[in-house]
Amino acid sequence: MSSTSHGVRPYYFVPEPSRHPAVAAFGLFFVIFGASQWVNDISWGKYSLLLGLAILFTVLFQWFGESIRESETGQYGRKVELSFRWSMSWFIFSEVMFFGAFFSALWWTRAHSVPELGGLENALLWPGFKAAWPSVVAGATASPAGIIEQFQTMTPFWLPTINTALLLSSGVTLTIAHHALLENQRAKTIKFTWFTVLLGLIFLVVQGYEYSHAYHEMNLKLTSGVYGSTFYMLTGFHGLHVFVGMLMLLFITLRLQKGHFSSEHHFGFEGAAWYWHFVDVVWLGLYILVY
Repeated sequence: MSSTSHGVRPYYFVPEPSRHPAVAAFGLFFVIFGASQWVNDISWGKYSLLLGLAILFTVLFQWFGESIRESETGQYGRKVELSFRWSMSWFIFSEVMFFGAFFSALWWTRAHSVPELGGLENALLWPGFKAAWPSVVAGATASPAGIIEQFQTMTPFWLPTINTALLLSSGVTLTIAHHALLENQRAKTIKFTWFTVLLGLIFLVVQGYEYSHAYHEMNLKLTSGVYGSTFYMLTGFHGLHVFVGMLMLLFITLRLQKGHFSSEHHFGFEGAAWYWHFVDVVWLGLYILVY
């Protein structure tokens, strides 16, 4: 860790050589190697995966801890903060492209693939095929060959609507917390960030109940044709992002309780807030296009 003299921030902080990148790559090797063996029914693959995850999370805990100490000791100047902002911006942009690919797959399937399969050239092959999205035509499973069991489609009432209200409310509480931090009202900031974390946790619980209901009572599974696969891929990946965002905000809240961040320097808080608002926007797209 580089040091500064007399508390003056360097023009650009350059850390000393670190073992963390190499050890993280070592852990990722075991993650990928173990996962590839596990999916091929090699019994020891899961142990390799768990070992890699343990190494990776240990490295991340140590690495983030060092970064926090460097930040709190005043070694990060304006240039470093600017690089953090650009890094987070590009990361969120990559997430936009990630979800954009899945939304595009959903649109292409509904607007092109399904109608083309119901065209005249396929009428002899699948005479009973309904060229309509299952959520548009009740009871349609688009399975004339009978290879997909009948299922019910998910509607926006009431669990998805409740989750929409939860996420929108969490965006409001996080914004209140941000303004409180800008006004040096630490107690208020901590209270409303805890509210945000709690709302995110409730969202995940509701989504888990929704999945259980869909699987057991609606017979809607990942194998329920393209409707089931796109539904679970989009909502499942979004749920994963909510979980990650909730963890980010949880750690930010714990740091706030330890006295970290100030009204002038709090990009860690801002970065987590950017991510959380992005998750909110993606959910609105899901609510409109999927449900």
